Amino acid sequence: MSDEQTQSVLRIRKRHPPGEHETPTVEDGARLIRAQSIRQAVMAALIVITVFTVLWSMLSSALDELFPWMTLLLGILVGLAVRRAGLGLDWRFPAIAAVFTLFGALIGNIVVAATFSARELGTSAFTVLGSMSSFTLPVFFDEVVTPADIIFGGFAAVIAAFYAKRKLSRRQFHALRVWENENGPD
Repeated sequence: MSDEQTQSVLRIRKRHPPGEHETPTVEDGARLIRAQSIRQAVMAALIVITVFTVLWSMLSSALDELFPWMTLLLGILVGLAVRRAGLGLDWRFPAIAAVFTLFGALIGNIVVAATFSARELGTSAFTVLGSMSSFTLPVFFDEVVTPADIIFGGFAAVIAAFYAKRKLSRRQFHALRVWENENGPD
């Protein structure tokens, strides 16, 4: 009898025969380390913050409603953008995502508040943003920023940090470990 006939019907078919895969080399791990880019992660975070702030402002203005929970969505988007663009493997990339998410939440709240203020004043949001000074920011924080905004911003930063780190395949993880054993951890 052949192997085909003796196998159990309930057994799951193997996708890859054992022992036929290549062992990762030190160069494979070094390639993963070289692929990291803090500059690209920062640029991706800034682009996401800019686009998200504009869309958040337009949505809030169109529906005449303030959405403080949108910062949570900002955290997810910044984290995914940092992961995709930065290809980070260490603590720097979650830190970048968290800091930029806090910055984006602050900027987003300022732009949304300027949009609502512009409508009340009968002018454009750009005029309101252009006339901001160091004297108007404390008034903004006293009147517009609520504890909910701070809580949502903090949670968004944690979410961004969670999503920012690169996910590795089993082979990539093994290659990184081979590289660390050869060169030592950073």
